[in-house]
Amino acid sequence: MTLKTLLCAATALTLSAGFAQAQDKTLTISAYAFAQDEFSEILYKPFEAKCGCKVVVETGNSVERLAKMEANKDNPVIDMAVMSMADALAASRSGLTDKIDTSKLTNYGKLYDIAKDPNGDGMSVGYTFYATSIVYRTDKMKIESWADLLKDDIAPHIAFPNITTNQGAPALYMVGKALGSDSADLQVPIEAVGKKASEIVTFYVKSSQLVQLMQQEEIWAAPIGRFSWAPFTKLDLPLAWATPKEGQTGGMNVMVVTKGSKNRDLALEFMDYWLSTEVQTKLANALVDSPANSEVEVSEEVANNITYGAETAKTLTLLPSAVSLDNRDTWLAEWNAKVSQ
Repeated sequence: MTLKTLLCAATALTLSAGFAQAQDKTLTISAYAFAQDEFSEILYKPFEAKCGCKVVVETGNSVERLAKMEANKDNPVIDMAVMSMADALAASRSGLTDKIDTSKLTNYGKLYDIAKDPNGDGMSVGYTFYATSIVYRTDKMKIESWADLLKDDIAPHIAFPNITTNQGAPALYMVGKALGSDSADLQVPIEAVGKKASEIVTFYVKSSQLVQLMQQEEIWAAPIGRFSWAPFTKLDLPLAWATPKEGQTGGMNVMVVTKGSKNRDLALEFMDYWLSTEVQTKLANALVDSPANSEVEVSEEVANNITYGAETAKTLTLLPSAVSLDNRDTWLAEWNAKVSQ
């Protein structure tokens, strides 16, 4: 065998090994189950082409995904995950996540301030947030304050989120602020809602049921997350998104890196790609996620259907994760005693 033949054979072997290595490079993520077709088209497939790797996605609700992370704490099976702020703090407290090296995120500086370190522990980065306010019939009422929901002529026509939902505690907190209480125990708003419990149409668990209730005119108002707003705009009814004087509340979903991940650098590369202006713009235009990247620009039509813009980001009053985690049991006990009795 000639030297040239040997060199060619060695080169081919090296290229083959490199290709196989790229194919074996797998990033496993844990994510919400919704809009996976859109995420695949906009995020997963383009990233796979960019990194020469495979993205494996595991889905499920937050409780299931946190439980799996805990069960595999000593030998992690996922590299990164997305979850709510409160769940991220719970994961951090359980030693399931690592501090994020934001120096490796080239798009970190583009994020709104509220998304840069939502829990103040350096363990998560926000990638999307949403406002929570009140959708209401403009021909039936005027909503200027969260406390208006409990007025005698309005309460019998509203749906209010159950305390067990993501909207429940934040909505109660804003009602409390309107009533002059800023306490994390939520006793004032829970008691106020409890006094009107027999009049309120329903304490909803799923926001999807509200569109039908509104269409059938069984309700005229309800606190909802902005991600639920789009279906209401399709109803042939005079509906508006309230801007209460106390402001809006909301929530944020964040990214975390699993402690002990064998693909930490690849996870950070994927997170950075997700936070890019290009990807965040595409997700916003698909009405999948509201952008945490401040450089994203969308049409007025799209902006009206998502949580968008610097001014909106500044006006959101987010319930701190520690407050949610440390008070959940107390809130539920109070709610069961005064509202669900």
